[in-house]
Amino acid sequence: MRITELTTYRTAIQPNVCILALRTDDGLIGLGESFWGAEAVEAYLHSTAAPILAGLADPTPAAAQVALRPYVGYAGSGAEIRGIGAVDIALWDLLGRATGRSVMRLLGGPVVPSIRVYNTCAGYAYVSRENRQAAANWGLPVAGAAERPYEDLQGFMERPAELARSLLSEGYTALKVWPFDPAAEATRGGDLPYAELRKGMAVLEAIRGEVGDAMDILIELHGLWNVKGAVTLLRELETIRPWWVEDPIRPDAPEAYRALRERTSVPIAAGETVAGRRGFKPLLDAGALDVAIVDIDWVGGISEAVKVAALAETYGVGFAPHDCTGPISFAVTSQVVCAQPNAVIAETVRAFTTDWYRLIADGGPTVADGRLTPTDTPGLGISLREDFLARPDTLTRTTRLG
Repeated sequence: MRITELTTYRTAIQPNVCILALRTDDGLIGLGESFWGAEAVEAYLHSTAAPILAGLADPTPAAAQVALRPYVGYAGSGAEIRGIGAVDIALWDLLGRATGRSVMRLLGGPVVPSIRVYNTCAGYAYVSRENRQAAANWGLPVAGAAERPYEDLQGFMERPAELARSLLSEGYTALKVWPFDPAAEATRGGDLPYAELRKGMAVLEAIRGEVGDAMDILIELHGLWNVKGAVTLLRELETIRPWWVEDPIRPDAPEAYRALRERTSVPIAAGETVAGRRGFKPLLDAGALDVAIVDIDWVGGISEAVKVAALAETYGVGFAPHDCTGPISFAVTSQVVCAQPNAVIAETVRAFTTDWYRLIADGGPTVADGRLTPTDTPGLGISLREDFLARPDTLTRTTRLG
């Protein structure tokens, strides 16, 4: 099997998504995906990855990981690593299609047939207007826009009790919100004015007051705080009993995490922006984590993600994929998470899965009654829609490999 064609797709549906398709000489197509900096990842795939893949007589995921290993940039989740991750995912998809087995089974799974999910309370246009994680890029609906059922970011800001009740009625037993980000941006993470603390706490208290312990609350902090601000916030959050607090400090600061651990008692999850198992090891050595959050593309692909999961397991730490990106990544998450013995939960965004994912792809996993169930069809079990490929705003670029 040789790779004969590398094609990328970018779309106005979600400009931060770059979808990769690798075509083989026997007509198979494997899909991968990357998120953030879609144009930069696209450029890397065509200019650097394509000629290297053309030279591989047997393009297995392991062979490509070695051949594509960069000399610089390997310590972070920049465009090269995200591109390598997309290639690795596509090659696993091809391997599954060629052998007639799902990626989950190729990884030795399933350990469980399905896994509990939490709903990340984003809306339909979340982080789609700019290439950055910021309140200005939350994609809140404009005034006068038609009302839609899953504007969950606006929901947690304005109607948190109603949001919690809605999720519970659909079978969700966990949700994730980030009400403290505006305060972190305003103070650069160094201070938490009491008025802003109370504003964020009111969101969490309303959720807890409406559904009690029937809903686990996960709190995202996006690595925006320093130790002082994080300690103030996490000590206050102890009263809410969060299931975890995620990325309170940048994850490249293991000693800061150690200090935070010594001064607070809430469970800590971190790592979605960390690349590779060598990036996770300092956090694990510091005893900083209860759960390792792994973005399967950003970490370097499926091949690297399962190594991080195994490394975390040796420290007694849980594994949970980050998944607030696109439909191919969601399929990847479902296949990988159900094959890991230390997996604790998976992420979903109901505003995405019920809406724009369906404009791009068919197949993939299902979410029902608060659980994620992967398909057991060959590869990732997902394909691109013909009408998506034919859209005038689908930007297609192809490099033929010999």
